[in-house]
Amino acid sequence: MKKADLILTDISYILTMDENFTEYKNADIVIKDEKIIDIGENKKNEYFGKTIVCKDKIAIPGLINTHTHAAMTLLRGYGSDNPLKVWLEEYIWPAEGKFVSYEFVKDGSSIACYEMLRNGITTFVDMYFFEDAVAESIKAAKIRGVLCTGILDFPTPGAKSPDEGLKKTEDFIKQFEKDEYVYPCVGPHAPYTCSPNTLKKAMDLAEKYDVLFHIHVSETKHEVNEIKEKYGETPVKHLDKIGVLNDRVLTAHMVYPTEEEIEILAKRGVKVAHCPESNLKLASGIAPIPKMLEAGITIGIGTDGTASNDDLDLIGEIATCAKLHKGVNLDPTVVNARQALAMATIGGAKSIRLEDKLGSLETGKLADIILIDINDPHLQPIFDPYTHIVYSSTGKDVDTVIVNGNIVVSEKKVLTLCKDELVEKAKNWGEKIKKEVKR
Repeated sequence: MKKADLILTDISYILTMDENFTEYKNADIVIKDEKIIDIGENKKNEYFGKTIVCKDKIAIPGLINTHTHAAMTLLRGYGSDNPLKVWLEEYIWPAEGKFVSYEFVKDGSSIACYEMLRNGITTFVDMYFFEDAVAESIKAAKIRGVLCTGILDFPTPGAKSPDEGLKKTEDFIKQFEKDEYVYPCVGPHAPYTCSPNTLKKAMDLAEKYDVLFHIHVSETKHEVNEIKEKYGETPVKHLDKIGVLNDRVLTAHMVYPTEEEIEILAKRGVKVAHCPESNLKLASGIAPIPKMLEAGITIGIGTDGTASNDDLDLIGEIATCAKLHKGVNLDPTVVNARQALAMATIGGAKSIRLEDKLGSLETGKLADIILIDINDPHLQPIFDPYTHIVYSSTGKDVDTVIVNGNIVVSEKKVLTLCKDELVEKAKNWGEKIKKEVKR
């Protein structure tokens, strides 16, 4: 028998989410040196090591949240029921200007890490400020993060100018370029907050260090009209014209691409982080996901920040995604359960250019695995495990979470962070914000 670090045995269903949607029943996953080294039936008879019996569990790859602003847990629900422009300019930006600091970001991000792990998210893409504080939270929680400082053409809590933001980004990339949990990237906020010059400099930096380029694009009609008035082109065409669209680009939202722009996105290999619940709450609109999928564009799922969502439950986001597009297209066959789950797993991995390491349960890939508890009345009987995950379960059904081969959630309890301490920090920040800013 061969030595293993961890053996997950008797798993009721294993949904690998590989390119063939390979499935196993009553099978095992073997982990060693942070990676999956074997998967299939009766593998437990070939290895020895720490063993966990996983009867009445479904194993899937760790979920990948392709767009969020983690620290905004401390602004959860703040300024709700306002249009995006009002929400940002009259509520969020003033509050951030007053309170965002290293401590604010660290506490808010730790709360987010707890919530994401509890809901089965093992990797997330974050754009915010003081990303070194986010990195500190990530390493304590043992969750994986693709992190970028938001770069804008006006002063922010993170930088007084876009050049300072780019400099801090470069320093951050150098600091964490070989980290096992932190993956630095470049994050210009949006085409309406960044000049062509800033966007080009950001792309030069991303190409210099071969990292992801993450940006909000075509989130609202107001944005589309503003870009057309300023540059004479719609947002995607504007970005393409200045030469900043390629296969390292992950765009957030993409609610209003034209058919011509969808063709451009597909041709350039640009990925899209779809945030259906945030777009619904802010009444931004509904992204044409079926059309983009049909064009061959890689789609990931994002929660956005909790100030506009208001949770970090990616399973709930998947359900919204699937049902939303069926409804608006009057077609129950679009965005089926397998497609929806793929967006949150292998689609997410492709979106962040880490599909060689994450997104599916295959030998040689990092052991980012979640186990969903199906021993509950709302998850029985099972006719199709994919539809059960997408339409019947929530993040609260996640029982076990493994990141890099390490168990970080066991029996629905987060092991790396203290729930009571985080609740107390959230309450304290809430009191400060209530006293000093617009409610």
